[in-house]
Amino acid sequence: MPSQRPFRFGVNMFVPVSRREWSAKCRRAEELGFDVVGVADHLGFAAPFPAMVLAAETTERVRLSTFVLNTPFYNPVLLARDVASTDQFVDGRMELGLGAGYVKAEFDTAGIPFPSGGRRVEQLEQTVTTLRSLFADTECQPRPAQASGPPLLIGGWGDRLLRLAAAHADIIAFTGGWANTTGDVLHLAGIAQTEERVAYVRGLLGDRADAVELNIMVQQVIPPSERATIPDRFAPLPPDAVHSPEDLPSVLIGTPAEMAQQLKERRERYGITYFTVMEYNMENFAPVIAALR
Repeated sequence: MPSQRPFRFGVNMFVPVSRREWSAKCRRAEELGFDVVGVADHLGFAAPFPAMVLAAETTERVRLSTFVLNTPFYNPVLLARDVASTDQFVDGRMELGLGAGYVKAEFDTAGIPFPSGGRRVEQLEQTVTTLRSLFADTECQPRPAQASGPPLLIGGWGDRLLRLAAAHADIIAFTGGWANTTGDVLHLAGIAQTEERVAYVRGLLGDRADAVELNIMVQQVIPPSERATIPDRFAPLPPDAVHSPEDLPSVLIGTPAEMAQQLKERRERYGITYFTVMEYNMENFAPVIAALR
């Protein structure tokens, strides 16, 4: 589906390092032309809120996002305080990404029950409505720098979560596939499945369709020098009439010019304009940003 919305590019950081190294990584992302520095929320990674505040101290332009919070880990009222404080400390550059959580092992490690998928989506909805209510209350302190709170991104793939995102999110982030029941394996979606998910969301959005930004997590960025690794990365291919990795919308393969063309085609086909890569793909993806700008 054609879209006049400009491209945005994010990089999701997750490798825990020293203060100096973290600051250097965030500055480097800004230098490379990324629009958003995201901070993943998994055990063993850097804690999102202090990481975002530190990133703000060493950058000037990039937006800063939780991409995405493991929402069932958080009390909604306490989370509202953390979000509002962080938005203040980063001068209103924050975007709030929320997810339902999917890695059972992390819940087990934290000593938190791992509810059903439906219950986790209910917890996410409770959190969203609580945040919206508190941010709308001008008497509630602390206040976020952005009057109604940071723009809300909700990420996922399943029907229930996408219904929630269509009702509340400013940005809907497609994971590019679905996890198994314990969350330790991600099955990448092919063209037909991605088209169906986007169409499902657009049908739910109705009049909001043009106002909501669509994002996808780019799971792999493979330059020509790494083509020989493709068989090892994709064995076996997903069961969606996928005949090659080129059929996976969450994968980019080729030269910077070829990848740039793939992104233009995906914006045309799906209306997705916001693309996020993993930290380990930051340098490989930077020439694609340059090719598009």
